[in-house]
Amino acid sequence: MNLTNIRLLGPVLLLFSSFLMNSCKKDDDYAERDDKSIREYLESKNLTAQKTESGLYYIITVPGNSEKPDLNSLVTVHYKGYFLDDSVFESSYSGSPPTFPLANVIAGWREGIQLYGKGGKGTLLIPSNLAYGSTARTGIPANSVLIFDINVINIE
Repeated sequence: MNLTNIRLLGPVLLLFSSFLMNSCKKDDDYAERDDKSIREYLESKNLTAQKTESGLYYIITVPGNSEKPDLNSLVTVHYKGYFLDDSVFESSYSGSPPTFPLANVIAGWREGIQLYGKGGKGTLLIPSNLAYGSTARTGIPANSVLIFDINVINIE
């Protein structure tokens, strides 16, 4: 590598590291915003939830039996998904509960569903980084906190 290439490399590395730092800052800003929004929601509804290291909040209404799923499990779960304003974006209750590999869902579900046994019921309050992050989905804006009332019907 010659001296000219080395001189050009410095500004390129500076730009790249600045981009990385700003990306991390945005993620941290969303994490803080989401955490605050979830805590405010819980307080406004007079709910008490547990929080995991990842930032997932959960409420166990019915723990279910001792059989709990892992990432290799097929689970059957009835659910209602809604936003912090309580508007529902999706529900399985109009039909049969879906069965799916736990490994194939959003991170908040992968982590949260494992907290419930078969027959378990509760609520997952999922910060955007454990949901769809900065990617919008049909009916779900980017960077949305998602709430799911869940009922674990079966574990295979």
